[in-house]
Amino acid sequence: MSFGAPQNDFEVDFNTLSTPGAGNALELDEFTEDRPTRQLLKVTPGPGADEDYERLAAIFRPVFAQIAAGAKERDRNRILPFEQVGLLNRDRFGALRLPVADGGHGARLSDVFRLLIELSEADSHIGQLWRAHIAFVEDALRLQDEQLKAKWFARIAAGQIVGNAYTESGGNALGTLNTKASQVDGRWVVNGEKYYCTGTIFADWTTVAVAHPERPGRQIAVVSTQHSGVKILDDWDGFGQGLTGTGTTEFHQVPVDSFMPEDPNDPEASIFQLVLMAVQAGIGRAALNDMRSSVQARTRSFTTGTGVPVHREPQVLQLVGEVSAEVFAADSVVIGAVLEVEAALQDAQLNAEERFAVCELAANRAQTIVQPLVISATSKLFDGLGASSTRSSCNMDRHWRNARTIATHNPAIYKARIVGDYEINGVQPQRLSVTGDLAAPTGHHAS
Repeated sequence: MSFGAPQNDFEVDFNTLSTPGAGNALELDEFTEDRPTRQLLKVTPGPGADEDYERLAAIFRPVFAQIAAGAKERDRNRILPFEQVGLLNRDRFGALRLPVADGGHGARLSDVFRLLIELSEADSHIGQLWRAHIAFVEDALRLQDEQLKAKWFARIAAGQIVGNAYTESGGNALGTLNTKASQVDGRWVVNGEKYYCTGTIFADWTTVAVAHPERPGRQIAVVSTQHSGVKILDDWDGFGQGLTGTGTTEFHQVPVDSFMPEDPNDPEASIFQLVLMAVQAGIGRAALNDMRSSVQARTRSFTTGTGVPVHREPQVLQLVGEVSAEVFAADSVVIGAVLEVEAALQDAQLNAEERFAVCELAANRAQTIVQPLVISATSKLFDGLGASSTRSSCNMDRHWRNARTIATHNPAIYKARIVGDYEINGVQPQRLSVTGDLAAPTGHHAS
């Protein structure tokens, strides 16, 4: 886009426009549907990308549009998006990161996250349910075992999806797991029960965090979700993100397909967290879209206003501007953090511990600031529209409910402390192990 002198009647000299009412300045009413407007900024704010990204986006944007069309109704009526996941699979969304030679799209990590923000703008539930798969693909790309890598590349290229079953809902001591791998007739099998199994109900495979009798610490077994010993329940009852398949998965003598190598400095946790931040950025965009269209369409005004149409009401315009700024900031922070992780993963000068620390700190900093930005934006949505926007038929509250639900994860309140401890005391972020129950202090007696 050229910023030189105007080339036709509809291009504007921005130097002239610096004086109100001068030159080619046009009133809003003078713009018509067929008049090019030369907006320098995208209607939905966010960092731009390059031709490689636009090539990928051209493949998936038509699918995102189909997904967006029914998002509000699916959320209201709790319709799990199996059909929509199938549409993404048709174009091999899950194979974005695989090299082209291996049946993938050859996307960069930052490309995946930009697309994930756009997908989450269409439907935040669908963005989140890819969380485990995106992290698993990053693990597969780093595999040293070429045979294992080839097996998973082939499956992912064929459109198969990987879910997760890491967390137990209670009853296990902190750092230990009740879900176990054991040998039966010479074959490893998994027995146990997991919760928060986001995406597994849509997946062909799932990773399972298990206790292993021959290996210390947490081990990751991969099993088929199609085995008769796997029972997946859609029993997540949170007030937000209800269509992500986040619920219980039971394993009864389920054969292990493979064990994934355990790396104490695996940056997987940062990928998991950044997926949630991308979903938050998408929610912010969706809320801004709804706010924009609702203000533009609104004819009813208030006696306490200034007597002008709502779309010209100064305080409403200020509010929309604030939401736009918050969405822009959230989007920019997420992409900035992803770019930092992308660079760290490629930096041969970093050792494993340093790489882990860079990735964790990037994700933690992003989570610390993105959460309040998006919660604020999704709450302000209602201030500009009045009480009618709270009607169940509008389902405007889904944006806030979904953002608020995601903001509780892992939990977000601890992230700033971890960053601060590093900044002041040089304390490295700790690798996540196993969530569980704390033992009662010695001498403690229940009342």
